[in-house]
Amino acid sequence: MSQNLLEVKNLKTHFSTERGQVTALDNLTFHIDMGETLGVVGESGCGKSVTSESILRLLDEKNGASYEGAINYKGKNLLELSMKEMRKIRGNDISMIFQDAMSSLNPVYTVGNQIMETIILHQRVSREMARKKAIEMLRLTGIPSPEKRINEYPHELSGGMRQRVMIAQALSCQPNLLIADEPTTALDVTIQSQILGLMEDLKEKNDMAIMFITHDLAVVAEICTRVVVMYLGQIVEETTVEKLFEQPLHPYTKGLMQSMPDLEGERKKDLYVIKGKVPTLHDVPKGCRFADRCPFADEKCVNEEPPTFTHTEEHKVKCWHYERILEREEEDDEQSDSREETTFTNQ
Repeated sequence: MSQNLLEVKNLKTHFSTERGQVTALDNLTFHIDMGETLGVVGESGCGKSVTSESILRLLDEKNGASYEGAINYKGKNLLELSMKEMRKIRGNDISMIFQDAMSSLNPVYTVGNQIMETIILHQRVSREMARKKAIEMLRLTGIPSPEKRINEYPHELSGGMRQRVMIAQALSCQPNLLIADEPTTALDVTIQSQILGLMEDLKEKNDMAIMFITHDLAVVAEICTRVVVMYLGQIVEETTVEKLFEQPLHPYTKGLMQSMPDLEGERKKDLYVIKGKVPTLHDVPKGCRFADRCPFADEKCVNEEPPTFTHTEEHKVKCWHYERILEREEEDDEQSDSREETTFTNQ
């Protein structure tokens, strides 16, 4: 049986604003097993990045942030630790690759100095040993001539190179959990494939878990084992990758699936678009948060928030009517199969 490395329970992240308090994350509950890759998907603004920043407690009271619930790492609630204790965990036990490598790396320091700083802080080694480790990590991430690159500044490297530097820095202390916040955004397809392959290789070598945040379902299919789908600060569906693509249960997930380009479809056919727009955190619907955009919504959906239903042990969904929708789809499939069989027989 898999062992939970990280377990998030009923997490709420609040922000104080000029218009009052808003809840960016509302009752998030999920876990990450040792050695697995968990995908976190959803539209921009759904709370993916806030989830990762909450786990590392990068959002503090100065930003008007507060937390409820629990974030248990190896049985220890991170929300109960002091900032001094959290600094020991960040970059050492849990590391993070941020979305934009250029803005995450300090432009006035060489990339080598920035990797070495992490190693010296957490590993308590000499500067000479830290330099050797930094060169080793740059080589491990596939950067050519690491002895030369270690002395270069971020602006002297390409986007793909900078992303590799971020990965080298994040993995320099061999963390148990790597949080990757859209690490392939703005990279071309070839470099994206290389970065994903690199992360998979390093995951196997270091026996670590990955929390992979993305809006790209194709990436999820390639590297993830399980997936949580987020919408307006809540998890609306959680399952294995296979089940997500084989039988998505939530109407929002279905919409995301339909919006993916079909390589075998008509070239001139318009892509599917989920109608409407995401509500603001200042005006959260009292019922299902997706109701205004859902083709299956009724009065109950508008007025009552659905609980999280357990369809199977590996598949959970937050939708009042998922069973009825599933039955209707199965009936449609049977009728479609019957029509195809009739057509084939007549031929």
